[in-house]
Amino acid sequence: MSKGNSPAFPCQDSKKNVYTGMNLRDYFALEAMHALLTKEGFDGIKNEAQYKAEEWYQIADAMLDERLKYK
Repeated sequence: MSKGNSPAFPCQDSKKNVYTGMNLRDYFALEAMHALLTKEGFDGIKNEAQYKAEEWYQIADAMLDERLKYK
């Protein structure tokens, strides 16, 4: 399992079915996207969407690397 493949919000229902939802890497990238959109606004990035998406996942990967230091 890769470092970011663990579920961000796992849950279990009464029948013991486990739902994993999005993985932690995607969640961290989403939070990075939210922070940058709040700072720059959508108009500031709409022409740079691919570049920004790569940046968000680089931030997510850095967060996952840092997280591993404390496990």
